[in-house]
Amino acid sequence: MTKRDTRQSIIEQASELFYQKGYNLTGINEVIAEAGIAKATLYSHFKSKEDLCLAYLEHRHEAFMEKIKEFCEGKPKGAKQIIAIIEFLQPFYDSKEFNGCWCIRMVAELPKENKKVKAMIRKQKAGFLAFIQQLIEDNMPDKKPKEQKQLARRTYLLYESAVAESHLHGEDWPIHESLKMLKEICQ
Repeated sequence: MTKRDTRQSIIEQASELFYQKGYNLTGINEVIAEAGIAKATLYSHFKSKEDLCLAYLEHRHEAFMEKIKEFCEGKPKGAKQIIAIIEFLQPFYDSKEFNGCWCIRMVAELPKENKKVKAMIRKQKAGFLAFIQQLIEDNMPDKKPKEQKQLARRTYLLYESAVAESHLHGEDWPIHESLKMLKEICQ
């Protein structure tokens, strides 16, 4: 296995453990055991658990952005591509691995002094909001820039609340209600 493959394997194992068990409940030794590597190998790729956390967040975000872009762009142009942002949640919720938003889970586990990880999460959320904004600009060019920005923010909030509340309640009604609201505001 190449050095790059080893690093990726460590990130993937940590990603699965951090998302399912939580960052604080996942020890470095557990990541090492799951990845089938020596402790020295882990530390040759990551200086600390925090560095591994940052790689985990980056890995999750890149995979998420790739999947949601593909899902939305697979819909017909216009409002349907914007509505797809919420529709994307149903298969995510239905998957056996659904455990809410990995960013919010991470923020909840970290002390507020941890600025590095929180800065990355804010950057990723800003990137997601920028994606929504661009999707709206591309699919609703007749709206004024102020209206596009407002719709982007509302869509973002509907998405985020649907993820959080579906996870909290263990039911998908928040996704359905968010979808109805987004359809109404996209008219």
